[in-house]
Amino acid sequence: MSMDDTSSALRAVVLIRDVLSPHRWALWTQRSSLIAYIVVVEAAAVAATVTMAATEPVQPRDGVILAGLAGMGILQAELGRQVERVRRRVNGTPHINMTSVWTFAGVLLLPAALVAVLVATLYFHLAVRSWYRLRRVPAFRTVFNSCLVILTCYAAEVVLSGSGIDGMYGALDAGWGSVGVIALAAITYFVVGALVAVPGLTTRSRTFQELFGGWADNLLEVATLCLGILTALALATLPALVLVVIPPLLLLHRGVLVKQLEVAATTDEKTGLFNTVGWHNLATHELTRAKRKAHASFGVLMVDLDYFKQINDTYGHLVGDQVLKAVAAAITSAVRDYDSVGRFGGEEFVVLLPDIAEADVIMVAERIREAIAELQVEIADGDDRMVIKDLSASIGVATYPNAGAAVERLLQAADKALYKAKDTGRNKVVSIMDVA
Repeated sequence: MSMDDTSSALRAVVLIRDVLSPHRWALWTQRSSLIAYIVVVEAAAVAATVTMAATEPVQPRDGVILAGLAGMGILQAELGRQVERVRRRVNGTPHINMTSVWTFAGVLLLPAALVAVLVATLYFHLAVRSWYRLRRVPAFRTVFNSCLVILTCYAAEVVLSGSGIDGMYGALDAGWGSVGVIALAAITYFVVGALVAVPGLTTRSRTFQELFGGWADNLLEVATLCLGILTALALATLPALVLVVIPPLLLLHRGVLVKQLEVAATTDEKTGLFNTVGWHNLATHELTRAKRKAHASFGVLMVDLDYFKQINDTYGHLVGDQVLKAVAAAITSAVRDYDSVGRFGGEEFVVLLPDIAEADVIMVAERIREAIAELQVEIADGDDRMVIKDLSASIGVATYPNAGAAVERLLQAADKALYKAKDTGRNKVVSIMDVA
């Protein structure tokens, strides 16, 4: 036995031990509402599975299909193990992964109770082999996610049974009329999976992307559901063809990772805004465009939170990070959709405003300052809540071409105006044109 196999075996033992030892469960350290929701979801999954097992007969063929789907899922997970680890580090959306190929194929081919067995098998393998090197994933999270997927599968099964289509085999007999039913089942799987996952997330910042994932995540889920349909079709007709699903699935997996890495390279991890590199690239592109256009103008804002160190010193850096996220959202909401907001580190933000006159740049800066002043950031600490308010920001304004004809010159000008704002009382907007 190799060292890697030995490590996997030990991790499996630890995972089983944690699950079978209630006093060890990290679940009890979570907020009470999350504990209640997890218990409800898990109880519903168990009750539904027991009911399905008692009412749906299992044929010998079903066992073969179960083994085939589980084996293919484990093979794909092993081949894409390194990619999945990196993808999870880059983007940890918890309810989206590659298992939908196999679980949705199971919905179309297996009795509901065996779908639960398939989900449990795949998630146990992922927990032991793929997720252990990430931030330690507690056993309750793996169990909850697998129960969530089981309920999602049952929701799709309800659509099929309600239409009178007996999975893929019934669809083949029904002809073209069954295509819409299968599509509706896939849509149900997609929507229910996302909605049921949301109350179980531990994230305190409720941005749309953190709740439901980005475009890349959701397109990945749609693509895997489509491959799940093709997998079920292959197993129901020419089973050997299921092997051709693996190569495009691995390529899709890697392609999504590449896109996520590209985004991560230009994104600030704490706030989701552009980082220094990403914002500077956009500003350089805008400068090039402006130089080609007569009488073009654009603005650059430097925004710095006043007395932010006091928040970190009083409440800690985790609370400070939540305040930074709230401020980032406030700045973004105060500018146009095509303006670019970045974080330059610490409590300093920068804003690029294309195609705008200097007077309008100052108006936008004032709108940002007011939005920050009106912020009330609710901080959750277990069941306790506190509100951080009375925030303020100093803002420096520079415009092209009056303040400079290079990105660095514009940044230096905006930074000079920012420090003038701080030196003259803070919580104000100062243009470089006002600096002597």
